[in-house]
Amino acid sequence: MNQPLLGQQAVQALGIRLRDLRRDAGLTGRQIAAACDWPPSKVSKLELGRQAPTEGDVRDWCLACQFPSEIADLVAAVRSIDAQYMDWRRSLKSGTKRRQRANIDAYEKTSLIRAWEPTVVPGLLQTAAYAHGILSTVVDFHGIPDDVEEGVRARLEAQQVLGRGQRRFLFLLGQAALYTAVGDPGTMAEQLRWLLEIARTPRVSLGVVPLAAPYTVPRNNAFTIYDSRMVTVATYTAELTLQQRHEVLVYEKAFDRLLALAVHSAEAHELIESALNDQEEI
Repeated sequence: MNQPLLGQQAVQALGIRLRDLRRDAGLTGRQIAAACDWPPSKVSKLELGRQAPTEGDVRDWCLACQFPSEIADLVAAVRSIDAQYMDWRRSLKSGTKRRQRANIDAYEKTSLIRAWEPTVVPGLLQTAAYAHGILSTVVDFHGIPDDVEEGVRARLEAQQVLGRGQRRFLFLLGQAALYTAVGDPGTMAEQLRWLLEIARTPRVSLGVVPLAAPYTVPRNNAFTIYDSRMVTVATYTAELTLQQRHEVLVYEKAFDRLLALAVHSAEAHELIESALNDQEEI
């Protein structure tokens, strides 16, 4: 497999699983290399996620560790890496609209959506002007066809799920998202007012993780959990779709820790109103 075409996080997670099997077997890296007839450097590359394993690699590894019961699960992990990795250049080659519409299908199949956004407002909560600013940046950064207006309309269409069915939405924002300047001050003020309004709707829970909250979980990447069946994680180059149970559990654990750090209701409104006041003074 060609590692640059893979989700780096998924490859690293697989490497950690291989390393744990080796340690459980009481083997050194050199012993694994000898058993598999590999150069020792290959073992370290696989464990550190610098090289993606093939199906044959994981079979040899499991047999060397005397854990044949792990072969099926690890082979499935290898096969899922390509499927779970969506290169932005490929998914956005015709512009933003198609990608926005793809979100609708995932939302429609989900009854509980949990989303963490550290630096911007989530798409489902964006105003038209704010979405325009976000998608304009996407077009510029990736150098894709400019269909921002169509993309904004598709994003607003996706927001209709907020009022359909019996879905529940748990949104967590980093406090920085209230200040990241998307568009002009008027755009930001409108967006912050909308957050105050949408937070009062019965099916939406909106929490804010304060800047001063203790560091109990990494907070870098935005992610969305769809029920407990899959997680999407955005990076600069791709969107990962993680569906293996152990992967979903990690993100559920991260979300729970972020949820514990977040403030809600009056305290969250106070943070949003403070940011709104700052925008209105500009």
